Amino acid sequence: MRLKIFTLASLLAFAFNSMAQQVKFEEYDLSNGLHVILHQDNTAPVVTTSVMYHVGAKNELLNRTGFAHFFEHLLFEGTKNIERGEWSKIVAANGGYDNANTTDDRTYYFETFPSNNVELGLWMESERMFQPIINKVGVDTQNEVVKEEKRLRVDNQPYGHFLEQVKLKLFTNHPYKHTTIGEMADLDAATLEEFLDFNHKYYIPNNATLVVAGDIDVASTKTMIAKYFGDIPKGNPINYTKIEDLPIKEALTAEYEDPNIQIPAIMTAYRTPSMKDHDAYVLDMVSTLLSDGKSSRMYKQMVDVDKKALQVGAINLSQEDYGMYIVYALPLGETSIDVLLADIDTQIEKVQTELISESEYQKLQNKFENQFVNANSSIQGIASSLAGYHLLYGNTNLINDEIKIYRSITREEIRDVAKKYLNKNERLVLKYLPKAKS
Repeated sequence: MRLKIFTLASLLAFAFNSMAQQVKFEEYDLSNGLHVILHQDNTAPVVTTSVMYHVGAKNELLNRTGFAHFFEHLLFEGTKNIERGEWSKIVAANGGYDNANTTDDRTYYFETFPSNNVELGLWMESERMFQPIINKVGVDTQNEVVKEEKRLRVDNQPYGHFLEQVKLKLFTNHPYKHTTIGEMADLDAATLEEFLDFNHKYYIPNNATLVVAGDIDVASTKTMIAKYFGDIPKGNPINYTKIEDLPIKEALTAEYEDPNIQIPAIMTAYRTPSMKDHDAYVLDMVSTLLSDGKSSRMYKQMVDVDKKALQVGAINLSQEDYGMYIVYALPLGETSIDVLLADIDTQIEKVQTELISESEYQKLQNKFENQFVNANSSIQGIASSLAGYHLLYGNTNLINDEIKIYRSITREEIRDVAKKYLNKNERLVLKYLPKAKS
């Protein structure tokens, strides 16, 4: 993710809504396949222009990992009409803020401007899509930027390799086994032609979703979209094929030594279904029950009462093809990680065998209502949600309806889904240890 200084805080403050309300939108396709979503909100003079491309780390070739994240950086280098190094300067000079981020499934770019600059945002994103400058100078420059990011966020970060190690062991064939940031040796070995081919294949209108959200006039915005995006040629169709991994039938074990830590950690990970599966929503609730806040089950018992753990967590990482459910704990004092593993299992088994109380259930519902409100409380959040729900779920109206899914989940489902996926014989147990001094 590119770090920026936010310049529109005062304007965006007016765009926050304290109560959940229906997000109205209009969507249509251009003849070149670009999907367009418009959301009008004239509460504040702010507009977000964003493009989400259906390409992430899972689409990379073997021995060429890191391409999707690399492009997140590379496509800020410049275009035919935007000189190298000027992109973010133009945005800032016009009172805006820009950023981008990459996951294993998609890449997302956006600008937020005062609404009188909506045309500037559309022009810039059309430039990025149609005529970016990809040359050796830009590739070499961003190669060093990505290497520094990896050193800062992964290699020199305590516990920075834990997700890498989980993915590596949890998946065998699926490209989720690789990290999103990729291997630097793969980027070093790549040719300029390979970067050009990647851009030509994935950065096309029929592989993208354009969202314009905020203080817009719908009719004039449509005219501008046709002007800047309508003539961009349609790309070749992309066939996305899910790579299947065989189910885990016997428990996996692994160890990893991290030179940046002094306190070990125990981690368990389970392979779970796609984010689009109803069970993925239930697993979100299981995570919240176990470790969201100081009154959650794991925190209250293992940290507060037993004082065995320094930190605990249960994370449901939902993705397009598979999910990962990760539970971890760091020991306090002389507690061993084996003891923490037993305590984690006790907490999970309790969820699998007993219905949660009515008060816990209501608390969960309140938390998810609050999350729903917060997700749609800003123009930037709404733009991101609209793009993601369309591109990854195929249902843009989930921005309004997803909360209904959480409301429909029963206490019985929470018990049964935990029993279905969080089993000892279908998981990875990773001992994450301090590196021994030589």
